[in-house]
Amino acid sequence: MFSREESARIRKEFWVSYGKSFPRKWVLYNTKIKDFGFKFVADRKKAEITLDIEASDDTQRELLFEQILSLKNIIISEYVPDVIFDKEYYLENGKLISRMYVVHNTKFSINNKDTWADCYAFFNKTMHQFELFWYEYEDYIKQAVVK
Repeated sequence: MFSREESARIRKEFWVSYGKSFPRKWVLYNTKIKDFGFKFVADRKKAEITLDIEASDDTQRELLFEQILSLKNIIISEYVPDVIFDKEYYLENGKLISRMYVVHNTKFSINNKDTWADCYAFFNKTMHQFELFWYEYEDYIKQAVVK
């Protein structure tokens, strides 16, 4: 078990190392849709790439998720075959969001440097596919945003 300070240092080293290994600017929150963004997730037990819809307005969140879900077959067949769609995903803090995500299926722990290279390759490949999907269907997805 690591101290809080040691865990923080390891997490920082993980992310800095990833940024140096794959230096590029990702879309992430630059979608121009409030509370709608892509994320890299890495912790002691798992690594994931997510598209989180965190709108506090349930109707807005559901509309955006349904718009994404209408593209499910395209997403699976052309971009990310192992994507999971979760209309009601609860974050650790109890907040309800909608999430589309891909889990890194290789054994991973942010505390184990031997697992980092595989995770970095997963992050790079999967986020690239998510971005290709986003750029192709951005205008369509934005139609769900209530003005």
